[in-house]
Amino acid sequence: MKAITINTDRLILKKLTADHLSAAYVNWMNDPEVNKYLESGGDYTIDKLNAFLIEQEKKNILFWAIHLKENGRHIGNIKIDPIDQENLSGEYGIMIGDKAAWGKGFAKEASLAVIQYCFREIGLKHITLGVVDQNQAALQLYHNIGFRRISETETTNKYNGVHSKTIRMSISR
Repeated sequence: MKAITINTDRLILKKLTADHLSAAYVNWMNDPEVNKYLESGGDYTIDKLNAFLIEQEKKNILFWAIHLKENGRHIGNIKIDPIDQENLSGEYGIMIGDKAAWGKGFAKEASLAVIQYCFREIGLKHITLGVVDQNQAALQLYHNIGFRRISETETTNKYNGVHSKTIRMSISR
C-alpha cells in the first residue's frame, strides 16, 4: 500500500522515504525527550534509519513524513502500521520530532487528515493505538480527535522510573 500525498491547511504529508533522512531526523530519534514514550528510540544513525525505511517499504503500511507547508520543513512522521485488510483496521502512530513544532496543533491536523483518508479512501473501519498512561499530551490529543479508551494493561516497562499502563484506544468510521 502506498501513502499518497495529503495536503491540509498548514501541512503536506508525503510518503516517508530515504530522502527524508537528515541529521535533524537522527537527532529526533536520539533525543530522550522526543522518544521517551516510543518503543523505538535511541542509538540511531543515518544508516540504521535507512535500513529501517527499507524494511518499512516491504510492509503493507502507510507511512508519511509531516512537512510544514510554509517552508517544507520535515517536522515528524505519522503512520498506520500494521494494516489488517481482513478486519479493515489499522494501528496509528505519530511522532512530532521537531520540538519547535510542539504545541501548535500540527499533530491534530495531520492525524485528522490521515484518519479521514483511511476511512474514506482506504476503507478502514477501525483505527487503534496504544499509549503509555504517563503521556498526558498524547492522551489529550487522541481524545480530542475522537479516539475512545477500550482497555488498559500494566506494562513491564518503566517510564521516568515508574511502572506504567498501556492504554488501548480506538476510533471507528
